[in-house]
Amino acid sequence: MNTNRTNHGRTAHARGGFTLMEVLLVLVILVVLASLAVNMFSGVQEKADQRAAAAQVGLYKSAINMYRFETKQYPDSLEDLVNKPGDATLASRWDGPYMDKIAKDPWDQEYRFAAPGKHNPEGFDVWSVGPDGQDGSADDIGNWDNT
Repeated sequence: MNTNRTNHGRTAHARGGFTLMEVLLVLVILVVLASLAVNMFSGVQEKADQRAAAAQVGLYKSAINMYRFETKQYPDSLEDLVNKPGDATLASRWDGPYMDKIAKDPWDQEYRFAAPGKHNPEGFDVWSVGPDGQDGSADDIGNWDNT
């Protein structure tokens, strides 16, 4: 009788690889873990974008306040923070640029500006339309949120 064989005709030597079922089970587990990680980190990215927009709104707010302090009026648009005005009186008071450039929000939309503002009728509003891209919706991020 051969001593290297078990009762079922298989050799008693160690197996050399994984079965197809074992490999598929590991792949399924990895896919489930990856999908959980993606869902968890997608919320983190959304919060980071919202915080970045709020920080940029704060920078615009400071620049607009400096513009008003020096020129005695609010700018007509955000571009006035970068480019010297054509009006001679206003240009003589302008000590800019107050910003290096007019950046877009994290969702690649232009920041909005209004003076007087809807939310700040005695001052101005500067805001991002938020992730939905719709002006006037609940996800807008403006200087009325972080005053």
